[in-house]
Amino acid sequence: MMRYIPNTAGQRAEMLEDMGIGSVEELFSGIPHSLRLNRSLGLPDALSEIELMAHMRELAGKNADADGYTCFLGAGAYDHYIPSVVRHLTSRQEFYTAYTPYQPEISQGTLQAIFEYQTMIKELTGMEVANASMYDGATAAAEAAAMACGATKRNGILTAYSVQPETREVLKTYSRFRGTTLNIFGYKDGRIDRDDLEAKLTGDTAAVIIQTPNFFGIVEDYAGLAELLHKRGTLLIVICDPISLALFKAPGELGADIAVGDGQCLGNAMNFGGPSLGFFATTAQLMRKMPGRIVGETTDKNGKRGFVLTLQTREQHIRREKATSNICSNQALNALNATIYLSLMGKEGLKKVALLCAGKAAYAREKLMETGCFKPVFNAPVFKEFILEYKGNVGGLNEKLMKEKIIGGLEAGLFYKELENTWLVAVTEKRSRKEIDILAGKVGL
Repeated sequence: MMRYIPNTAGQRAEMLEDMGIGSVEELFSGIPHSLRLNRSLGLPDALSEIELMAHMRELAGKNADADGYTCFLGAGAYDHYIPSVVRHLTSRQEFYTAYTPYQPEISQGTLQAIFEYQTMIKELTGMEVANASMYDGATAAAEAAAMACGATKRNGILTAYSVQPETREVLKTYSRFRGTTLNIFGYKDGRIDRDDLEAKLTGDTAAVIIQTPNFFGIVEDYAGLAELLHKRGTLLIVICDPISLALFKAPGELGADIAVGDGQCLGNAMNFGGPSLGFFATTAQLMRKMPGRIVGETTDKNGKRGFVLTLQTREQHIRREKATSNICSNQALNALNATIYLSLMGKEGLKKVALLCAGKAAYAREKLMETGCFKPVFNAPVFKEFILEYKGNVGGLNEKLMKEKIIGGLEAGLFYKELENTWLVAVTEKRSRKEIDILAGKVGL
């Protein structure tokens, strides 16, 4: 929010004089009168700074945010704890106002931060190379599908029905305008149905997309899947939660060709849905097919360590027909949040966060089952989210909880008709035993 605009009436007159015009109205002379509002904006009288700040706080107070409410809602955006140092460092002006680092001689700090981010994502996913980040997890998945089609010269994508529904919508949009085919295979007890997957594989399937933990919070067992697909010339794309990788085998260890996901959980606030960042990692073999940009390490003429944009396979830099994507940028500031967060946590700290999520989710599931208001939907293992069937109306339950300043789980039936009156609950390391006990005490029929 711009709190103060310092231009005085005299300064505005000086600017107009420099432009050779007599009024601000003349700035808009090229806009036909029929397209103009032709009346005042009807704004209220000006407020003092004290009054304005009080008014803005009153408006903001009408939002149900994670500061004033206890949040058990996930389904893609999660209420993880963000150490204060993350925002403190990313607010430094050399990061906050930095532009694309095209000139490495004046952008070494930004370039190094991106390089460190890439290195951490590579290590987390078990892949060989990562790019500088994508817009969000959904577009990262869609770009992975497009890359797979380009790399295999095939036009079919097969994705699990247990992939986040909004990600599937983005995949559908990409496929429609790229002329590719998107097919869905089902799930069995919350995990991918391998029989259905194999039945729908064809000679034109470029890649299979799975998500782990999937939309239901369930950890997929996909050991051996990559080997099966590779025998048919098909790639494996895995969408993953980066925090979960502190506990489970990385996609690269299980033979995945591309690993993608959303990095919001790595030091980025939920922000009512964004902005976030998407991470994208792949094998060295596919590196030159990867969208976006990569920062590489080099040495200068004096032999000192330095960093530079290495691969930029977008249409701004090469012939349009050879561009791998029209993605125009990386989410540098959000990726910096992730870099600082991962640096602070370290290997053991990230593992502790993951263990807390898993343990608290198990405790919350147990407490909710003890109320007698729920029954299980699936029996497969989960990470930080789980889904239960409510014996009443889930919409009404969430409305009741909101009055108690509790943001309840997602009504999964809105996306899956077969899961009517089911509740997808997210439990991160922030949730205390007391908060979970209060939730269980409020869900009575």
